[in-house]
Amino acid sequence: MYLLAPQSQRRTLDELDDRLDFTVGDTRSKRSAFWIMLVLSSIIACSGVVGDSTATVIGAMIVAPLSIPILGIALGIATGRTTLVIRSVLLVVAGVVLVVAVGFVIAQILPNPTNVLSNSQVLGRTAPKLMDLTAALATGLVGVIAMIRRDVGDVLPGVAIAISLVPPLAVVGVCLGSHAPALALGAFVLFASNVVAMVITATVVLVATGYAGEAGAGTARRGRAYAVLAAALLLVAAPMVVNSLVSLWADRVAGAATVWLREVPGAEVTDVTLHTDTATVRVLAPADLPELADLQRTVDDIVPWNPRVVIVHTVGSRLDNR
Repeated sequence: MYLLAPQSQRRTLDELDDRLDFTVGDTRSKRSAFWIMLVLSSIIACSGVVGDSTATVIGAMIVAPLSIPILGIALGIATGRTTLVIRSVLLVVAGVVLVVAVGFVIAQILPNPTNVLSNSQVLGRTAPKLMDLTAALATGLVGVIAMIRRDVGDVLPGVAIAISLVPPLAVVGVCLGSHAPALALGAFVLFASNVVAMVITATVVLVATGYAGEAGAGTARRGRAYAVLAAALLLVAAPMVVNSLVSLWADRVAGAATVWLREVPGAEVTDVTLHTDTATVRVLAPADLPELADLQRTVDDIVPWNPRVVIVHTVGSRLDNR
């Protein structure tokens, strides 16, 4: 594993402990810095979510310190230190509660919190797909390599932006405060997938680059942790697979609806939403539409559970001034 961590650039186990273990070194300063930065990043993230500001949310990603205890979990697993794993898990859980609470409180201050639920910062984090998990695995790999190598620390801000830990939690809090628990659950799945991916990739890299041997940890001591990580990966992947398939089927239904409207001048499909028993197709078109039964038969061939097609028809057409 020389390519991952050349010996000349590889940090020692003591150096990683100093970075990731809050009981090593100046513990009071580490803890105060962690909580101050987490509170501030939570406020920044929630403000960015509420204000639909991508730049503000990115700022929160950069300053959020939540990746430190998450990498601490991986270090504890790789080196067979149960106490480090437990301490790091408790820090992550406490951090999650804090960020969600900040989002919930901010949602209570808003004059009309339900308006927030339709902005891009919320919608982009409440239906995670398999590609989000793939990106999280790759980003976690970059993050741990940047942590164990002295010469690639400059990429850490980019890793913080890519892994996105605090913004999904801010969305969870805002959605709960806006009485939208289903959206909150979707955002929490995104956060959980990022955490699981980061722990898995970091553990694999730490073991592969010799930190387990350096700590004298045997494989048997890590077996239970590996089983838990595998179960957690399956748990977060399941809803992401469902979301990916639903998105695929919605795109196909949209295509079928476009073909269904091809004889109607100026008509277009503006949105398709799949639910358990309905497929809602929003259409902008003149007053008369083709027979719905034709589209229903096509959708029955596309979607396995044969949802009932519901057309939301806005009468009109798009004008082009050019």
